[in-house]
Amino acid sequence: MSDIEIARNAKLKDIREIAKNMGLEEEEIESYGKYKAKVTEEVFKRLENKENGKLILVTAINPTPLGEGKTTMSIGLADGLRKIGKKSILALREPSLGPVFGIKGGATGGGYVQVAPMEDINLHFTGDIHAITSSNNLLSAMIDNHIFHGNELGFKKVLWKRCVDLNDRQLRKITCGQSKEKGITEREDGFDITVASEIMAILCLSKDIKDLRKRIGNIIVGYNEKDEPIKASDLKAEGSLTVLLKDAINPNLVQTLENTPAIIHGGPFANIAHGCNSIRATKLGLKLGEYCVTEAGFGADLGAEKFLDIKCRETGIKPSAVVCVATLRALKYHGGASKEEVQKENTQALEKGMHNLLRHIDNIKNKFGLNVIVAINKFVTDTENEIEFLQNKLREHDINMSLVEAWAKGGEGARDLAEKIVKLCEEKENFKYTYDLDEKIDEKIRKVAKNIYGAEDVEFDESAMESIKQIEKLGFGNLPVCIAKTQYSFSDDAKNLECKEPFNIHVREIILKAGAGFIVAITGKIMTMPGLPKVPAAENIDIDEKGNIEGIF
Repeated sequence: MSDIEIARNAKLKDIREIAKNMGLEEEEIESYGKYKAKVTEEVFKRLENKENGKLILVTAINPTPLGEGKTTMSIGLADGLRKIGKKSILALREPSLGPVFGIKGGATGGGYVQVAPMEDINLHFTGDIHAITSSNNLLSAMIDNHIFHGNELGFKKVLWKRCVDLNDRQLRKITCGQSKEKGITEREDGFDITVASEIMAILCLSKDIKDLRKRIGNIIVGYNEKDEPIKASDLKAEGSLTVLLKDAINPNLVQTLENTPAIIHGGPFANIAHGCNSIRATKLGLKLGEYCVTEAGFGADLGAEKFLDIKCRETGIKPSAVVCVATLRALKYHGGASKEEVQKENTQALEKGMHNLLRHIDNIKNKFGLNVIVAINKFVTDTENEIEFLQNKLREHDINMSLVEAWAKGGEGARDLAEKIVKLCEEKENFKYTYDLDEKIDEKIRKVAKNIYGAEDVEFDESAMESIKQIEKLGFGNLPVCIAKTQYSFSDDAKNLECKEPFNIHVREIILKAGAGFIVAITGKIMTMPGLPKVPAAENIDIDEKGNIEGIF
């Protein structure tokens, strides 16, 4: 059966029952139909002083274009923990319509480990991302309206971009205001994908609606003739933008196919943003569960680094254990095998690709000081010979591991991983960040590039260095850095999969996200508005005569 057929045949429980079983009170949820709900602010006040459970972070090696199953692994682990009698709660990101209709497809797991209702979650869900889009674009409208009515604030340069939650490369750079109406100012503009918007980052890092409003007010939208920043609060925009987000800030509650509670909220990309669900979702999972399983996007060089250096620093939380997902196809891919060859047995490429996994393990264990286990995500095409080869290699390096068959067997297929995670969470850790906040911006970027990516050095474009000087002059030099980089390689070159030769990281642009509270470094050819592939997933998505959606995977 296809993923969507498996999901339709699952026996889901009423979301009110899921909420009650996880410890929520009736007045603390707002139902969105039978299987979805919003969790309201009241629960955060009630649980404020409750002790946290254990946090488990799921990350991965550098992926292939189709991804390596972090979401599937996260869901399987949460279900597996329930299988061994532990109270687990899942905290995941919301899918973006860009990948759903692009190359990766949906982001609700697969096989017998999915969150449901999968069609709703992958499409409009509870409307959070649409609210973020509207909030972002209202700010754009207010900027241009202000300029039209006399430009009292003296905009010389507008930084703020419009956004849409679709992959559309044609919108990366546009000219707006071409109607030729009297008073309309024509200017260059552009679109980001919504999940790269600063509003998304702000929503995910806000403690509550008061904090959300403050952060929105701090957004720097442009500069005046004196090169002084103009903020959203100068336009008196923070109130109306917050109103559009008043429901979106509340976490969404759904369930897995095995009825494990799943809190799905916020969805910034990890290669162009900070790549993890909202702090409110994670905190809620920690308060209500013995174990909260969460994920960080793409490989550990991107998602995990940002989760640890940005999100953990912001919240004061830290993982008790880290799961690093590895697949045979990704290891072969990073060992030089082509996209076609990764489906065939190839222990030579597998061995060469081990360097990718070992660097991620070294980073997690020795650079961040955390307990880690490798979860081998078993695919039906994997051969016993290759699996045994990988297991032996991991034993040679004394690395904890578990062979996981959750896709085919549900939570039962992750039982071994669950049992090992419980033990791993009891071991001591020595968590540390990659850099100190009071270091210079360029030095923070260098530390990530050298210590986490393995780069020789960092090369900054002249304009990037000018931006760094300006940001430090404005007093924002003590913010964490969020490096926008390809997910396919430790380097900033998506084609440099093996990273056999020494490489540098090239920073071409530095962007201050004063509202979100971090500084973005754009490297290589990374774009904040992705494009569709030659054959997008959208071509295979349809609806049948009975109203059932087809083609989402």
